[in-house]
Amino acid sequence: MGKDKGMMPWQEVPFGLYIFEPGNSAEFKTGNWRSMRPVLDRDKCIKCGTCYIMCPDMCYDQRDEEGYYLVNLYYCKGCGICMATCPKEAITMVLEEV
Repeated sequence: MGKDKGMMPWQEVPFGLYIFEPGNSAEFKTGNWRSMRPVLDRDKCIKCGTCYIMCPDMCYDQRDEEGYYLVNLYYCKGCGICMATCPKEAITMVLEEV
């Protein structure tokens, strides 16, 4: 341990996740981190794609037959950026049920 306030020197900090192969981020399903999830109100949605564009985790990775963007909850962390940037307030964040 380091001398100051019990902090360990950077040389002793254990490594976190490693990336052994390029393009492996799809293998890390991070959706179980969230406490809130987005829900779309199709009556308000104008299918503009703002949710798709603004999502930092690219959770809106496909569209259904009617043209609505679908959220992939395997990767959604519940940040709420899709809700905050939706021009029609068609997305609400709801408490994730256990």
